[in-house]
Amino acid sequence: MLNKLESLLAKTDIILSLEQKQQLVAYVDLLNKWNKAYNLTSVRDPEQMLSRHIMDSIVVNSYLQGTRFIDVGTGPGLPGIPLAIVRPDSHFTLLDSLGKRVRFLRQVQHELGLTNIEPVQSRVEAFLPEVSFDGVISRAFASLQDMVSWCHHLPKATGGRFYALKGVLPEDELAQLPSGIHLDTVIPIQVPEQEGQRHLVILK
Repeated sequence: MLNKLESLLAKTDIILSLEQKQQLVAYVDLLNKWNKAYNLTSVRDPEQMLSRHIMDSIVVNSYLQGTRFIDVGTGPGLPGIPLAIVRPDSHFTLLDSLGKRVRFLRQVQHELGLTNIEPVQSRVEAFLPEVSFDGVISRAFASLQDMVSWCHHLPKATGGRFYALKGVLPEDELAQLPSGIHLDTVIPIQVPEQEGQRHLVILK
């Protein structure tokens, strides 16, 4: 698994320490083990998880600005846990409404010794942070309209951004952004060994 991860990383310009690579592989091992009982992801093959979950998450790291992030609808911790591993100086709140997913996140936090994540069980509209976030991240969570509507209270008023990991560019969603929300940039993303389009949509 470590060799497979290294071959995927070699196709990008992402540089990680051995400890970070080992943590990513350990996370996939836990995800694979818990998936059998908890049905956390439809991806069953651990090597597929490396490409479709790990690489798909960390390729956006260089575009994130700030140090405080919230991963909304994180599910089994995607993209929050891989990003927390490759971005140890940032803090990630991992928000999900399902108890079984949050239990898994706490187990990952414990087994990998991740001090920069905070799993939280809550519906997003009911979650009121003490401090606003530099970035609100979502992956396959909702339409841009729903993301902004449900999460409008989470980013900093000045400089806060929404980061939406999307497949095909949602032109119709971009055309219907609510007032006060502006498109910052759209970045086409290349994920090694993944077919199809990927885009990072950044709103401010």
